[in-house]
Amino acid sequence: MQIIFLGSPGVGKGTQAKILSKKLNITHISTGDMLREAISHGTEVGLKAKEIVDKGELVPDDLMGQIVKEILMEDKCKNGFILDGFPRTLNQAVILGNIFEELNIPKPCLIHLEVDPKIIIERLSNRLACSNCKNIISLSDLKDTTVCPVCNSKNTLIKRKDDEEEVVKKRLNVYKETTEPVIHYYKERAYVVVISGVGSLDEVSDRILKALAKCKTQ
Repeated sequence: MQIIFLGSPGVGKGTQAKILSKKLNITHISTGDMLREAISHGTEVGLKAKEIVDKGELVPDDLMGQIVKEILMEDKCKNGFILDGFPRTLNQAVILGNIFEELNIPKPCLIHLEVDPKIIIERLSNRLACSNCKNIISLSDLKDTTVCPVCNSKNTLIKRKDDEEEVVKKRLNVYKETTEPVIHYYKERAYVVVISGVGSLDEVSDRILKALAKCKTQ
């Protein structure tokens, strides 16, 4: 099964993608993973990406498209995959559509995970990140804000700048502006399913699995 995962910051998209990857036994590919893999393989495309990343610049869409294409051609993607974080823009969606056509990849299922912006703002502005183990923990799950419950490090829990309320609002606005055209683009090119991201991890993943089962029969 070929799945494209869309969701705004804080919606739980990455977590659900990992859960589905294990349940469906298909490869989970995030934007970060794609870049790291291309760079570590030392391919021509990977070396170009490394040069750009090392300068602190964003990898252009056409180069990201080449990286995605290389990964989708690998054996690990033959049984299916979950694309997480790509495409983010209409231009990227068009590039991915051309890749699918070139590689004869069938019509994908697009899962659009949604949560009310007010809930997302509350989620993101009420969490801390551990500077040691990099895990993100909700304040509601913390008994002691001076100790990381994952790695037990002391005084490593920090508030990330991109989790500040005003920054979160800006991130959500940018997501809405760039993603709505992507969803419109896929209406005729994918099985588009909107899923509520509110609830426990199991509740949300169950909703997604039921929706995917319907995609298979369409």
